[in-house]
Amino acid sequence: MSDIAITDAAPEPHVHHPFLQHHFEDLGQQHEASTLGMWMFLSTEILFFGGVLCAYWVYRIMYPEAWAMAAEQQNKLYGGINTIVLIISSLTMALAVRNAQLGKRKATVGMLFATLIFGSTFLAIKSIEYWQHFHEGLFPGTNFTWNEVPALAPKVQLFMTFYWSMTGLHALHMVIGAGLLLWMMMRAWRGDFGPEYYGPVEIMGLYWHFVDIVWIFLFPFLYLIHGVHHG
Repeated sequence: MSDIAITDAAPEPHVHHPFLQHHFEDLGQQHEASTLGMWMFLSTEILFFGGVLCAYWVYRIMYPEAWAMAAEQQNKLYGGINTIVLIISSLTMALAVRNAQLGKRKATVGMLFATLIFGSTFLAIKSIEYWQHFHEGLFPGTNFTWNEVPALAPKVQLFMTFYWSMTGLHALHMVIGAGLLLWMMMRAWRGDFGPEYYGPVEIMGLYWHFVDIVWIFLFPFLYLIHGVHHG
């Protein structure tokens, strides 16, 4: 009877991706969980902004003449330019995600930088608009001095309260997004992203597109949709 040599084959070494967290089995599972988490977060944001917009519409129905008068105080040129700027920023953000998926490091950094520039442009224009409103006496509270139509002044101030609250919250989200873009740029520059791992850029894209969509709603509501003046 011949001796049969039995040898145990050495197991293939398991390659652990440096960005794979220990509680996930693979990058695919991690990506799905991260994406789901972002969608859940955005759902709460939709509920928040949706609630404020619903309140805005209730008062618009109640005070159409004051809402029309207040909307006339808005700079439609600035609002229109900012809308175009954010639409273009959504395009550059989408291109950043695509380049990250393809492993194009420089192109990813470039598109993230372009998105940051457009976002900063939006905030700069909005700051100018805020400055003008403040000096025109359109800041709610003790600084509110607008009195073109005294009977409508309290209700115009209510409109401006919605305006400052909604656009201010949106601007805060833009500032947070700008910080995240800087972080993504640094990571992309050092080569963290590629065909196997691009989740953070994609999730950043979801956040950025959401912020842009919020503005797409705010622009017509605050700048373009007027009530009816009563003679």
